[in-house]
Amino acid sequence: MNGLIIILFIPIIIVFTYSNRIAFDVIGKELQVSNIKQLSFLSSQIDSRINQMMDFVMTFSKDPNVQKFNGLNIWEDRYDRMQTRYAVQEKMVLQSGIMNIWPVKYTVYSQQNKEAISNAIRTSEYDENYLKRNMTGKWTYGDGETVPKGDPKSFYWFYTDSFGQQDTLSGSNLVVEASFGHENIQNMLDTYKAGGQGDPFFYHKGETPILNRSASTQLSSDLIHYLDGQSLADTMQKVVRLENKNYLVSAVKSPLLDWHLVDIVPLDQILGPISFSRNLFYLSMVLLFVVGISSSVLLYRNVQRPIRKLIRGLQSVQRGDFSVRINANAHNEFSFLFYRFNDMSQQIQGLIENVLNERLRARDATLKQLQAQINPHFLYNCLGYIVNMAQMKNEEAVVSMAYNLSAYYRYTTRMERETASLDEEIRLIINYLDIQKLRNGRIEYHIDIPEELMNQQVPRLLLQPIVENAVIHGVGKSYSSGEIRISGEISNGYCRIYIDDDGPGMTEDQQKALNHKMREPLQEKMGCGLWNTNQRIIHQFGDKSYLYFTKSLLGGFRTEIIWEISSGEEHRHHPFIQGDM
Repeated sequence: MNGLIIILFIPIIIVFTYSNRIAFDVIGKELQVSNIKQLSFLSSQIDSRINQMMDFVMTFSKDPNVQKFNGLNIWEDRYDRMQTRYAVQEKMVLQSGIMNIWPVKYTVYSQQNKEAISNAIRTSEYDENYLKRNMTGKWTYGDGETVPKGDPKSFYWFYTDSFGQQDTLSGSNLVVEASFGHENIQNMLDTYKAGGQGDPFFYHKGETPILNRSASTQLSSDLIHYLDGQSLADTMQKVVRLENKNYLVSAVKSPLLDWHLVDIVPLDQILGPISFSRNLFYLSMVLLFVVGISSSVLLYRNVQRPIRKLIRGLQSVQRGDFSVRINANAHNEFSFLFYRFNDMSQQIQGLIENVLNERLRARDATLKQLQAQINPHFLYNCLGYIVNMAQMKNEEAVVSMAYNLSAYYRYTTRMERETASLDEEIRLIINYLDIQKLRNGRIEYHIDIPEELMNQQVPRLLLQPIVENAVIHGVGKSYSSGEIRISGEISNGYCRIYIDDDGPGMTEDQQKALNHKMREPLQEKMGCGLWNTNQRIIHQFGDKSYLYFTKSLLGGFRTEIIWEISSGEEHRHHPFIQGDM
């Protein structure tokens, strides 16, 4: 349920984030374009004002009165010179009045007469060195004079009537000086700021910038420090982070003054409503996610978890575990189901235990019956051997047989345990084969059983009937054979013991018939030794355990005893037991 909620939320958040990012990018680009256009328009206004000043200066320098002011004045009297000065000054004042919003100071210098006329309140004096120092032909910030600390400078431009030589004086030139103060720039910056979101200022590297009158001093200082480390192009626009906030910085160069008009716009403030709506959406998604998760948790605890408990209980019953019980902590409809399930499981467990006890008692009786059938079979063979050896006056064989027979009955009469370790069974087989070796000098045996297999618990007298058949029906029916080999291994979760002989063996059809008889009930014509052994291992280890008969690698007959164990590890290191007579 929680995964489904997450899957539903992820596409919504991805789509909204993408659309929000697109909106941010579009608005950001439009803001950049709009800001650079407004800044370029402001720069063009400033350049337009300056061009008007320059056009007036060039036109004014050709005025007859101005030319007359720079003339030789040989035939003019004092009154005429005064009238000329008055006319020139009146025209400069009139021009400055026309451009009231852009006050300009004009000064006319006559190099011929060493005189100066200005529209300023303070009278200007002619200074040859002053003119030579400032005749650059370009607008300059300051005129080279020392300015008191804290006082701003003005922009200056000097024009001479010498054609093509604006940076030199010939000695009789007419020079017109035009200058305006930083207040003109500030007025335009204030007007620009009043109609927008920015905080503009006029900047030139190495000079004190001209700020608008309501500018943030700290912010402007940080930005100027940033600009001092940059190489500004004619037009520049970047997003700069200052005071832990993002600002859009735009700069446009004034080609006449060689200064940059810089504007700083707070992006976070402009894009704040979009960011607020985005954050509000994310908060809503978080709240919806929390509500969805809480609902799914409640649904899981009150519905899904009880259903899972009931399913696990039914699965346990299906596997045969009828002791399972379900604890009901809540008091709801599921508690009734749990109660009925526990009652059902308890009743089934009682019935199964009764049936199982009956089956166990029947199985124990069958095991005891099968073992009782095997013990007399072996006893008859041993007594027959003793009689034969006694008739043959073979006292050593009689003593050995009697000793081994005594050890055998001591082993088989311990009825407190119905199983024994394979190691105990192998010892019994060694005693038996030693006896047979006394009877038949051709017999040789080899025992190769891994140590891990020696610890396996098997039914008592598991190997004896099979080894006895190998001796009687294998070695005993051939004059050239005499080898019996007992080996074992653990692999793929099964224990396997192989009893091989080199006797005449059986045909393939006979082997198939014998294997088939092992799966049928005991018949009168069938010997009970092998059939009983097969039944005992089935009772002991289950239906996947059995005897199997096939052709031996020695050329004779092989009997395989196979039973299932819990561990499937293979072990390849085997102890080796060999007997020769």
